[in-house]
Amino acid sequence: MSRVAETLVPARLGRPFRWLLASSWVSNLGDGVVLAAGPLLVASLTDDARLVALGATLQWLPPLLFSLVAGVISDRFDRWRVLVTGNVVRVVVLGVLATAVLTGHVSIAIVLVVLFLLGCAEVFVDNTSSTLVPMLVDRKDLAVANARVMTGVITLNQLAGPPLGAALFALGHAWPFASQVLLVLAALVLLSRVRLPAVERVGERRRARHDLAEGLRWAVSHPAVRTLVLTIFSFNITFGAAWAVLVLYAQRQLGLGEIGFGLITTMGAAGGLLGTACYGWLTRRLTLGAIMRIGLIIETLTHIGLAATRVPWVAMVIFVVFGAHAFVWGTTSATIRQRVVPIPLQGRVNGVNSLGVFGGLVLGSTLGGFLAERFTVAAPFWFAGIGSAIFVVLIWRQLRHLDQGDEPAEDAASA
Repeated sequence: MSRVAETLVPARLGRPFRWLLASSWVSNLGDGVVLAAGPLLVASLTDDARLVALGATLQWLPPLLFSLVAGVISDRFDRWRVLVTGNVVRVVVLGVLATAVLTGHVSIAIVLVVLFLLGCAEVFVDNTSSTLVPMLVDRKDLAVANARVMTGVITLNQLAGPPLGAALFALGHAWPFASQVLLVLAALVLLSRVRLPAVERVGERRRARHDLAEGLRWAVSHPAVRTLVLTIFSFNITFGAAWAVLVLYAQRQLGLGEIGFGLITTMGAAGGLLGTACYGWLTRRLTLGAIMRIGLIIETLTHIGLAATRVPWVAMVIFVVFGAHAFVWGTTSATIRQRVVPIPLQGRVNGVNSLGVFGGLVLGSTLGGFLAERFTVAAPFWFAGIGSAIFVVLIWRQLRHLDQGDEPAEDAASA
C-alpha cells in the first residue's frame, strides 16, 4: 500500500501536500456529482434554451466579477481561512437547495440564484487553492504536483462524479446535492490537517486598488502570462457558447437521457487519463508553444465534429479526444504560471487569469443560449468551430511567447 502511495504521491512532495491533495480529490468528487445534476435540474424545470444557458452563465459570472478581488484577498489574508470560509458558504447554499428540492418548493428562480451563489463562493475557493501548491511543493516538483491535482479532477470530477450525479438524480432530484454537502464537509476535515508556511503579505496599509493594479501590471507585462490570458479568453467565448447548451445538445441532437448526459463528461475524463499517460512524452518532444498550437487545432475540430454529428458513439469519441486536450492544456498553463509568478503575486495573477477564463465563458454562454433558441442546438457548436478557426489564425504568432519562459519544461516530463 505504501508503495502505491509513493507512486501516486511521492513522499518528496510532503505530508501537507498529501492532505491538500486528498481534500481536493474529495471536493472534486462532489463537484463532479453536481456537474451533471445541476444542468439536469435546470432542464427538468424549463425547456427554454436561454434559461438553460443562463444557468451556465450564472455559474461563470461570479469569477468575472470577483476574481480580481479574490486574488487580492488570497494575497492579503490567511489562505487556509479563506478556503474554509468559502467551503462553509458552499455547504450552506447546497443545503438550502437540497431542502428546497426535497420539499417540492424548488423553482427555476431558486436554482439560478443558488448557482450564482455557489459560483461566488467557488471564486474564492478556487483562486486560493491554486496558490497553495507552490507554497507546499518545491519548484522542480510543480509539474508532478499539478499533474496529481489534475488527475483528481479527471478521475473524480469528470470520470466518476457525473455518472454518479446523473444516477443519483434519476433516483431523486435532491440526492446529488445532499451528497455534495457531505463531500464538502469531508474535504474540510482533510483540509484542517494542512499546515501552510508563512507567506510575506502585501502591505495591509496599502489600498486594495494598488494591489489590483500591481497584479494587472505584472500579468500584462509578462509575455507568457499575457499570452495565456489572451488565448483562454478568446477560446472560452467559443467554448462557452457550445458547452452552455450541452445538456440540450445531448438530449435533442444525440437523443441521450440523464445517464447518457453524465456519460459525456465521463468520456472527456477518459480522454484526460489518456492525456495524463502521454503528457511526459509530449513535453520531452514538443515545446510548450507547439503543444498549445496543437491543442487549439484540436479544440476547433472538436466543435465542428460535434456540430456535424448526430451519432452518439461518434460524439463520445470526440469527447475523449477533447478531454485529452483539456488535460494537457490545463496542466501546462498552470505549470507555466506557477513557475514564473512570484509567490506573493500568485493570487492576483491567478485572478487576472480567471478574468480571462470566465470573461470568455460569460460572453460565449449568453450568445450560445440565443443561438440555440433562435436556430438549433447545433448552431452554438457551428459558431464555436468557425470562431475558433478565426482565433487560431489571429493568435498563432503570439504563442511563441510560451517558449520564452524562464526554463524548458524538462521536469514536466516526470508528471
